[in-house]
Amino acid sequence: MEISDYRFGSIEVDGRRYTRDLIITPQGVQEGWWRKEGHRLDREDLSAVLAARPQALVVGTGYYGRMAIPGETQAFLKEQGIALHAAPTGEAVQTFNALQKKCARVVAALHLSC
Repeated sequence: MEISDYRFGSIEVDGRRYTRDLIITPQGVQEGWWRKEGHRLDREDLSAVLAARPQALVVGTGYYGRMAIPGETQAFLKEQGIALHAAPTGEAVQTFNALQKKCARVVAALHLSC
């Protein structure tokens, strides 16, 4: 999977444009990712991520970086042996593309707006 373009509210993955938050796993793109609280990432929001059994998770926290990742969520990921890379979505896209060249089991969870 390669992300070739990201703009506020829109992203292009492998030549297809998406306009809703999404999760990218080695198996494909899951569009319409929604969280219990829109601008907060909780453990309950990670079922699709955990199912993919990643070594690394790249979280795009939104164009302006407004999505929070509480300490308990960060601790949970660490307990699962998943390295967390979180940044505003533009930076997260670059991190995801770079990590894929080094790590076979990388997943991205991307908030496209805010």
